[in-house]
Amino acid sequence: MVRQEANVSEHHGILDTIFESFSPVHPDGHKFIAIGAVVTLLFFLIYPPLGWIAALITAWVVYFFRDPQRVTPLRPGLVISAADGKISSIEKVTPPAELGLGSDERVRISTFLSIFDVHINRAPVAGRIVRSLYVPGAFLNAALDKASEDNERRILVIDTANYGEIGVVQIAGLVARRIVTFSQMGDTVGVGQRFGLIRFGSRVDVYLPPGKVALVSVGQRAVAGETVLADLQSVEPEREARLG
Repeated sequence: MVRQEANVSEHHGILDTIFESFSPVHPDGHKFIAIGAVVTLLFFLIYPPLGWIAALITAWVVYFFRDPQRVTPLRPGLVISAADGKISSIEKVTPPAELGLGSDERVRISTFLSIFDVHINRAPVAGRIVRSLYVPGAFLNAALDKASEDNERRILVIDTANYGEIGVVQIAGLVARRIVTFSQMGDTVGVGQRFGLIRFGSRVDVYLPPGKVALVSVGQRAVAGETVLADLQSVEPEREARLG
């Protein structure tokens, strides 16, 4: 009997692992999936090889709009990644005037999202949105530095009350043609809360308060809502890292 119970427990654990690998789809993707399903059906009726191609594309759309749960650190002072992807640059820059963050230099942490990354963006800190601005622009490669000023983008500035203001910029890329924001000026957001998404490839910049440093490194993979970008309470110097 004990052996049977152990087998059942092991079997249940395997099933749990399999089901946990599937993430729910964000509602914003439902219409794209429905369109893909209809096109796939039509192509199968007209020419089956095209139907299989459409089915693969539709499956990728389902994958793109996945919205996994995240475990967000809640200690005050932590700045959490707003996006999934690779840390593409960490630079001390003067924020664009449109952010309204003044002329003092700040560390800007840029995360590049490929078309295979989760594209749901999450608030890096808790606070109140004191600025929200859409800026039309080009669709250059989001990995380029000039994309911060030339590309289509959505700006959010979050007032943390105790640690100053944090700037978050959603930047469209070569493929992206739509930035979606769920939160507006005046809204209060919690750290790790979903605030928007960018469709099909993009970049997200986070501007730290003056004098604060990044605790991540260029080339590191970040997970939205989980990876700690900075600690506003810490006096730890900027971290060094190596690729190994």
